[in-house]
Parts: sequence; structure tokens; C-alpha cells
Amino acid sequence: MPLSDAALIRFLTSVHPYDSLEPALLQDLAPVFRQISIVADDPVYALNEDLQGLYLVHSGEVEVTDENGIPVSILGPRNSFGERGLTRGGRAVTSARATAGGILLLLPKADFYTLMQMEPHVARFFDRRRPGSYDGNSLATTRVEAIMARDPVTCAGTQTCQSAAQLMRKHFISSVCVTDAGCLQGILTTRDLTGRILAAGRSASTPVSAVMTPDPLTLAPSAIGSDVLHMMMEHDIGHIPVTEDSRLVGIVTQTDLTRFQAVSTGEMVSAIARADTAVEMAKVTAEIPRLLVQLVAGGNRHEVVTRLISDIADTASRRLLALAEEILGPPPVPYLWLACGSQGRREQTGVSDQDNCLILSDDLAPGDEAYFEQLADFVCSGLNTCGYVFCPGDMMATNPRWRQPLQVWRSYFRGWIAKPSPEAQLLASVMFDLRPIGGDTSLFADLQQETLAAARANTIFTAHMIANALKHTPPLGLLRGLAAIRSGEHRNMLDMKHNGVVPVVDLGRIYALQGELAEVNTRARLDAAEAAAVLSPSGARDLLDAYDLIAQTRLEHQAAQIRAGSAPDNYLAPSSLSDFERSHLRDAFVVVKTLQSAVGHGKGMLS
Repeated sequence: MPLSDAALIRFLTSVHPYDSLEPALLQDLAPVFRQISIVADDPVYALNEDLQGLYLVHSGEVEVTDENGIPVSILGPRNSFGERGLTRGGRAVTSARATAGGILLLLPKADFYTLMQMEPHVARFFDRRRPGSYDGNSLATTRVEAIMARDPVTCAGTQTCQSAAQLMRKHFISSVCVTDAGCLQGILTTRDLTGRILAAGRSASTPVSAVMTPDPLTLAPSAIGSDVLHMMMEHDIGHIPVTEDSRLVGIVTQTDLTRFQAVSTGEMVSAIARADTAVEMAKVTAEIPRLLVQLVAGGNRHEVVTRLISDIADTASRRLLALAEEILGPPPVPYLWLACGSQGRREQTGVSDQDNCLILSDDLAPGDEAYFEQLADFVCSGLNTCGYVFCPGDMMATNPRWRQPLQVWRSYFRGWIAKPSPEAQLLASVMFDLRPIGGDTSLFADLQQETLAAARANTIFTAHMIANALKHTPPLGLLRGLAAIRSGEHRNMLDMKHNGVVPVVDLGRIYALQGELAEVNTRARLDAAEAAAVLSPSGARDLLDAYDLIAQTRLEHQAAQIRAGSAPDNYLAPSSLSDFERSHLRDAFVVVKTLQSAVGHGKGMLS
């Protein structure tokens, strides 16, 4: 049923930049939008196609891919797309297709341009790259702190040029910063040594202070990448120290800029797809932490970042399967490799182990098992080499239990649903997040549908799953303040995984069971739950907003750790947040707790 103008206006007032328009303008604008019904796999537009206008997702889900067919974003309600093409001549610079049914709102091209002319703030919004879209590594939207090398090598001005040159050789660098008590005094580069020492015939014992560039041009960490590029081009320099209150905090070189612009998911996927060994792939996946930093620094939403990172794991898995078949020969019967856990949900961050399994054709003969044992060993070992470490719980295809014919998998799910023991609840929670990665997908389609129907029909099983899901609670204490971990290694920290995103992941899985929904991604499950009337519009909006804030905070925390040279984890110190951030994070946890309570008491969220 088409949306009424009143319903459309209510929706637009929840979407930026329309929420800033005058009510009278919104009244005129609402009827202009065309409403387009979509179902999964419907094409929206193709690369280089003349765009009809600006698209806005009201409900459903749309996948955007680049010119190489690589997914670059997955968009849900309140996300716009197509503006890049409209602001670059009117032709699509990406392709888009629906991945879940719903409604798209299309603002015709002429009306979009008129709105841009009438409302300068709307023009500014759409002329820049939107958060939630991905346009490669943009220097114009990335802060210097995400590009710079931290803790640069330094020396004193009193040291000799020879000792400075030895420092450069030792650290394989082309410059040293000259400091005094942490404050920047100058910079000495290999070009300075060549031109001012060797070419001038001066002694290697000359003090650094005599040949360095004093008071060099600097930038602050809050500057953007294009500032670095412009400064280098204008002044013909290749090194820019980064300072904060005169103190040296980093340096950016031409090499840093080149490396930054070279890292993109498309190139990483391409490199992995061409790799001949797991070791070659590992050189590519080693760049994932830096990719995460750049994606977050570029303003991308958490679901875009985690989707892109998960795509890399998918590609590595498929390439390892192909390499295994080259070594072992063709498989004796059809098989399907599936991921579960965060990869299955397309929610991988900078901290990921591997969770996978194999479904084999029921035509499996007694002697065929050895082939798939070797295939599983090859792929799982390769993934471990790539940094996706072995699952501590042995939830991998190398475990014979998770490498079985389809009929055995059917019996697994039937048994878990019929007798929901604590172990069955745990296993079902993991296995309900299965997603096919490589092989014969027909081995999973019927199994998923049968399992969802059986789970929904068994109220006892659903009740047990709800009880299991509620074991992960948001970190709220008395008076609903933030409650940090009380003891141990992570004392006074918030666990942003188990007490942050996992409670929402669990809720999404429960809604999927209750609504017989095939979606696996948490955000997609919440959208689908609203569309299927499992979750009320207000409940869905609140939970999506809460989830976005929690997941984004977790991702930004990991990016900050990587920038600081630390390994990313899920433990966040509340003291690192501003009062404003703590307040909003607490409110988000309250929303999650409220919805957990509603589910736990058997109350629907349809009011």
C-alpha cells in the first residue's frame, strides 16, 4: 500500500537533511517523491546508466557495487544513494540492486537539482561524500591523525649529522625530527644531508642544528589529508611534522599518502582473488587494521565498515576453497562452505576469529570423507595464516561434527529445537547465523526455511532461546548508570562486545525466529522485523538508533587503538568518553534493556 503524504512527511522529518526543511516546503516536496516497490534481486540502476533521481530507502535493503562488481555499501532505511552520480553529470558511478524487499523513494532529477539550488545546506550535504557511502580513500574527508605515523624518530640538534644518518638507516626512514623536551625544533631529511653536507663538502660531524630546516611547516592532527597533499605540492616538500600545542605527535610523508590511497577493499579483494598461497593473502589481510582506521576516519557507518571487512574474509575463504580443489582435485560430491558468527552476519571488525562449517551432499560415499577433511584442514589453516585465528570453541569445519551430510544437519536442528538443552541453545544461536560462502547453495535453502518454520512453531524452544539471549545484559547499574567490569584484567572497562552489541544481536535473532525471517545481518533483521510486524515502528527505530550508537562507538574505539599502535579489542574505558557521549551511550543501553525486558516478559513490541 502506498504511503500517504502524511506518513511520508513523518518519515522525511526523521531523515537528514529533510528534517531541517521548513514544514511548508516539506508539504510541497512529499508528493513529488515517487514510491517504488522492490523485492530481493531487483535491479535499481546499473553502472553508467542515466539516473532518474535521488533514491532514499524507506524500507528494505539495497546493495551498492563499484565498477568491478565489488560491494561497497549495504543501505537500509533512511539512507540515500545516487547523489554521487547526480552531482557528477547525472550518470551512475556505481550499480545498485535490492537485497531485501521494501519501498524506495525517488526524488526526480529535476526536483533534486531545484532543491539543491533552493536550499544551500542541502547542497552542501549532498555535494560532500555522505557518511554511510564509500568512495575509496578520500583525503578530503580523512583527518591527518588517521594517516600520520605516530612516535616519529627524533634526535637533538646537538647530535652530529652522521649519527642522524645512522638513525635514518637503522629505522629505514628518510627524515628525523629535531626536538627539545618534546617540542619540535626542526627537521632533517636525506635531501638535506645530500645537499647541505655531501654536496657542500661539510664534515659528517656537523651538528644537526646547522643544516636542519628550522621551524618547518606543520599541521595539526585535526587537519585533513588534502591539506597535507596541497602543502607538499605547493612547497615541494615530502615530510610534514604533525604537532599539537608545539609538541610533536606524528609525521606524514609522501610514502604515507601513497600507502593510504593504495588501500581499498576493491584492490584487496582483487589481490586475494589472484593469490596463489595463504601467505600471499596474509600480506593483504594484514592491511585490514589500517583499512578499518581509514574507513572509520572517512565517516563510514559501522554497518558499511563491517560489511566491507567481512567481504574480504569471504573472498579469502572462496580463494582458499579454489586452491584446495586445485590441489585435491574436483570434490567427489557437492558441498557448501558456510560462515557463522560475525562473518556470517557480515559484522566483522578488527577482532575476528573464524567460525565455519561444511554441509555435504547426502550422496557422500564412505571413502569421500577424507577429501573433505583435507579440504577443511587446508582452508581453516589458510584462514588462520591470514589472521582469522582458529576458533577457541572449535566451531570449524575441521571438527567432524561440523562437517556432515545435509541429512545429519537436518537432524542437528531438529534435535536442538525438540530438546533445547543449554548446549542446544548455544549451538542453535551460533548456527542460526549461518551464511553460504562457497559451493552449492541449494544445500542450504530448504534447510534454512525448514528450521525457521520448526523453530517458530515450537514455543518452548523459542522461550529457551529468549532466556539464553537475555544472559547478555547491557552494562547498566543502579539508577541505570554505566556499570564497568569490577575486577580482573579489564577492570573499570565496558565490554562493548558481550554487553554492547551482542544483546542487540541476540534480540535480532529472536525477532528473526519469531517472524521466520531469513535475514542474518543484525540490522537487516531489525528492519525485516519491523516490516513483518514482529517489532513496532517505534521499537524498531529506537533499537536501530541504539544499536548504531553502540556499534559505532565500539568501532571508533578499535580504530583509535590501532592508530595508537595497539591491538584492537572490545574493552572501552568510560573515562575516555565525554559526559555527552557517556549520557547517550547510557540511553542506548537503556533502550536495549527495555526491549530485552519486553521480550523476556512475552510482550510484543507492536503497540
